Amino acid sequence: MKIHEYQARELFEKEGIPVPTGYLCKSAADVKKAAETIGKPVVVKAQILVAGRGKAGGVKLASNPDEAYSIADNMLGSVIKGIQVTSVLVVEAEKPEKELYIGFTLDRAKRCVVLIASSEGGVDLEELAHTRPEKIYRDEIDPIIGMHQYQAREAAEAIGLSGKTAGEFASISEKVFDIFEAVDADLTESNPLAIRKDGSMVALDARITLDDNALYRHPEYKQVDEELTPIEREAQAAGLAFVQLDGDVGIIGNGAGLVMATLDVVAYFGGKPANFLDMGGGSNAESVYTAVKLCLEQKSLKAVFVNILGGITKCDDVANGLVRALKESNVKIPFTVRMVGTNEEEGRKILSANGIAYLDSMEKAAEAVVKSARS
Repeated sequence: MKIHEYQARELFEKEGIPVPTGYLCKSAADVKKAAETIGKPVVVKAQILVAGRGKAGGVKLASNPDEAYSIADNMLGSVIKGIQVTSVLVVEAEKPEKELYIGFTLDRAKRCVVLIASSEGGVDLEELAHTRPEKIYRDEIDPIIGMHQYQAREAAEAIGLSGKTAGEFASISEKVFDIFEAVDADLTESNPLAIRKDGSMVALDARITLDDNALYRHPEYKQVDEELTPIEREAQAAGLAFVQLDGDVGIIGNGAGLVMATLDVVAYFGGKPANFLDMGGGSNAESVYTAVKLCLEQKSLKAVFVNILGGITKCDDVANGLVRALKESNVKIPFTVRMVGTNEEEGRKILSANGIAYLDSMEKAAEAVVKSARS
């Protein structure tokens, strides 16, 4: 889950990382007061959880308080990349001599934290990795041991820094890593981390993404993820894992691995999944009912594939939940069910009694649902 820039800035400040003077504002009048307090040109930054907000008009420079007021008056309440702006961050505008990048992320395959640094900050890192990969320095950090001081110094030297500047970069890098660990993040970065004319550094941007699996340890960051669609938010509240996609075949399963495999096999037969919906390994009739109702809220659906491997989940519970949801929704969309495992025979009897077809093979079921979506 992403947190807002102002929240990431607060963490940077607490850790002693230099950031520009700034204020969170929710009205144009407050923006004007903030700009007057700062007494210099300011940057007005929409607090929305999307990438590319600057290009979409969510980051603007104001040379005086009146201009800041005008910008905020237009920005607050506007919709940028599908999200309404309800607050802005007003910060002192800086004119850096050079912009750098420092960040930490997880490499789950290697089971380590990756330090990423670059002498080319303020740009799209993914694009830089594609066009000029030599400008990106990486180092692996053992999450149990943590980052050594020499690793921070090596990163500074690798991107061409020396002397006092290298020392300050190394110090900030260690602090960014400390934040990464403290909040259970899977991404913590400053892009750009700027060098001023006097050689000092300031983090012009702060970005943190938290690991959803550790949110129970950080209740202070419980908030509605603005990037979620209404259905995704509803699913989150119901304890279901749901991700909206752009296809027309609804996918429901019990277990993330099974659902991912289902997406793959549907795509293999030429179908386009409309969603990822994992009910979890211990699904009961009520969770199945909720999952089906949620799935059917999608307007693009032409068919639905329910793929169940019954262990803790009982097939008869799945069948009862599915039948109940279909009767209440009165939606005429073809359902294809593949259901094997605990109480399989009982579940199939329930489906048969209600005219719902089922198959043993996931591959055959996927092929069948793709055909029904095309018909």
